[in-house]
Amino acid sequence: MTDNKRCYIIEHMEDAIHEWCSLEYKHMLQNIGPDHLYFTSLTDKCLNEGMPEELKAAHCYQVDVLNIPGIKREEVCLLDPSGTSELSPEDGDKFKYFLFGGILGDHPPRDRTGELRKLGFEGRRLGPVQMTTDTAVNVTKRVVEDKIPLDKIPYIDHPEIFFSRHESVTMPFRYIAETKTITTKEGKEKTIKKPLMPPGMLELLKKDNEMTLDF
Repeated sequence: MTDNKRCYIIEHMEDAIHEWCSLEYKHMLQNIGPDHLYFTSLTDKCLNEGMPEELKAAHCYQVDVLNIPGIKREEVCLLDPSGTSELSPEDGDKFKYFLFGGILGDHPPRDRTGELRKLGFEGRRLGPVQMTTDTAVNVTKRVVEDKIPLDKIPYIDHPEIFFSRHESVTMPFRYIAETKTITTKEGKEKTIKKPLMPPGMLELLKKDNEMTLDF
């Protein structure tokens, strides 16, 4: 394969698209672009009620991945937490499509990917710690397109999000780590790591917890 652009398929396994899911899907759209992002197994309710218009710029199908014209089983890599080998940069040359099942960010995990595993796709793991779906897509893109080894990507596991000095929530997932330089009250510069989350996610967490964010 000469084109380093790959396609990313989200086999949607919910009857609706809730707000959390919508933010993650929009984040994928920003990182991947509509031409290389596929949503499959969308219900009428998803398409007509819950799906933001901007997401419809991607390839949207009501059929499952095996019924999309032109996609061959051997071209598809299933990102599978139970896979026997880790995703590697070489997989970008072997596969054209990278398939993600359900809502990978379920906690505790419900093994939604097991439904796709039965279809016989070759699988790869993204490491031992569960990721949100948008993180999994972003990590896969960095490995297979940018050729960054899985263990060279900076991560932050189970980050604690503070809503006030005394209240916080610990996210039970692995995220890509962003570094940011801040100035302390003492006037010193300090480098911190923050989880790369979809735009709007902190506000949603704030709303869900009915607290005030205080970084």
